[in-house]
Amino acid sequence: MVEQWQTDFLQYLRFEKRYSQHTLTAYRKDLDQFLTFMVGEFDIREPKDLAHFHIRSWLASLKDDGQMARTINRKLSSLNSFYKYLLRHGVVEKNPVKQLHALRLPERLPSYMKENETEHFLEELQFEEGFKGFTERLICELLYQTGMRRNELLQLKEQDIEWSLRQLRILGKGNKERLVPVSPMLLETLKEYIAEKKKIEKYDDTHLLILETGEPLYAGYIYRVVKKYLSSVTTMPKRSPHVLRHTFATHLLSNGANIQAIKDLLGHSSLASTQVYTHNNIEKLKEIHKLNHPRG
Repeated sequence: MVEQWQTDFLQYLRFEKRYSQHTLTAYRKDLDQFLTFMVGEFDIREPKDLAHFHIRSWLASLKDDGQMARTINRKLSSLNSFYKYLLRHGVVEKNPVKQLHALRLPERLPSYMKENETEHFLEELQFEEGFKGFTERLICELLYQTGMRRNELLQLKEQDIEWSLRQLRILGKGNKERLVPVSPMLLETLKEYIAEKKKIEKYDDTHLLILETGEPLYAGYIYRVVKKYLSSVTTMPKRSPHVLRHTFATHLLSNGANIQAIKDLLGHSSLASTQVYTHNNIEKLKEIHKLNHPRG
């Protein structure tokens, strides 16, 4: 019975919440792991028979296995979402996850590129010749100039470009749309790219960016492209697509953008998620103070 509810829950996340395949896979793995533990340790097979102390035992086992606090919190969040779904459908009378608290996380500031690194990255770096290099350059430019997530770039379509208004319509988490302005220069580049794309015999006309074979991009390809080109301009340990999103937000803030506007451009549901970028700004001010103040 619980397996059927799990299947229904994942279908709900896929078709109603419009979660990505990556997120769905994570939810499925978390729930499978939890249910396997409950059966193996307590011989409990029905959600209504679980109490908060059973869940606490699972979390303790994860910690003993060396799981990081961030990973454990994600698993707890997956379970909380599942129980909220069961509660709405009358399968359980209460959500036992509510009696538990997430683990405290160490403060982690976003990694971002310096402005001079970004200039070199987009203006001086040599991309490969031909359509492949054109696609790789656009991957990097779109991620930095719009701050979109990797999965949002994968879903971007030609029809999402509003040419006259100079903006992109981006479909974010929870199926929420947002509008992000783009430069006239980037729009011209996009026009050139679409014209080149149409020369490919069998190309995917649904997605904006495609491979030279005509097929749509995939997550691993975008990651490899960004890592390859970031490695040419920076020595920081993190060189993922999300670094360009962090860089977008940090540069906006450093140049005087309102934090509420940055929140809207990033598609954050809460201002708390955006405020992490103010810490980077404060650290920068501390560094300036230390270098320039007589008593710094």
